[in-house]
Amino acid sequence: MAYLQLAHNEWDPKAKYAKAKVIYSFGREDEVDRAVLERLAKSISRFLSPEQAWEIETLTGEVSDDFQFQSSKRLGGAWLLDQLWRQLGLGEILHSLFASRHHQIPLERLIFAMVANRALHPSSKLAMEEWVEKDVHIPHLPQVASHQLYRAMDELLAVQPELERQVFHAVADLLNLEVDLIYFDTTSSYFEVDPSETPEGESLRKQGFSKDKRPDLV
Repeated sequence: MAYLQLAHNEWDPKAKYAKAKVIYSFGREDEVDRAVLERLAKSISRFLSPEQAWEIETLTGEVSDDFQFQSSKRLGGAWLLDQLWRQLGLGEILHSLFASRHHQIPLERLIFAMVANRALHPSSKLAMEEWVEKDVHIPHLPQVASHQLYRAMDELLAVQPELERQVFHAVADLLNLEVDLIYFDTTSSYFEVDPSETPEGESLRKQGFSKDKRPDLV
């Protein structure tokens, strides 16, 4: 007669080897409630990657041999960021700013991909090529090339002042903000000048030390 138990190994420092610790006992194998096991398996599968879940289903014979797993991409994080992106009007603003430039590359999507990458999986522009192609689903952007990302950054710098102005007004309107005073954090801001170039009697800049305690920075 066989019994089913859920157990895991715990290291016994005295015995110097791992021992099985029973977490839950399901009872006799011929009397076990299969529905309970199925619910437990589904609950645990939430912590598996799609590939791992597929492998388990294949081993248990729940998947037809005629069906083959090709690939999968993560969607949730990028989808949420894209919805916020659209609600803030960033997509429309960028499209309007780039409309007269007649580019053949999707500048707005490339810029969004870099923002999503910074939020979800920070990496280099070169590493983003594989990230977009294999790991994450960026809406309307199946793949990227690093040189396109650098080009998008150049174009972004060209419209930065107008972009900042439009984003500010869009967010202020969306959140019904009345902005009379803006606070700017200058904790890590400093000027680098030669001692001979330091103006006398200037109120904005004063001699001091950086957070890194470098006496050569003013």
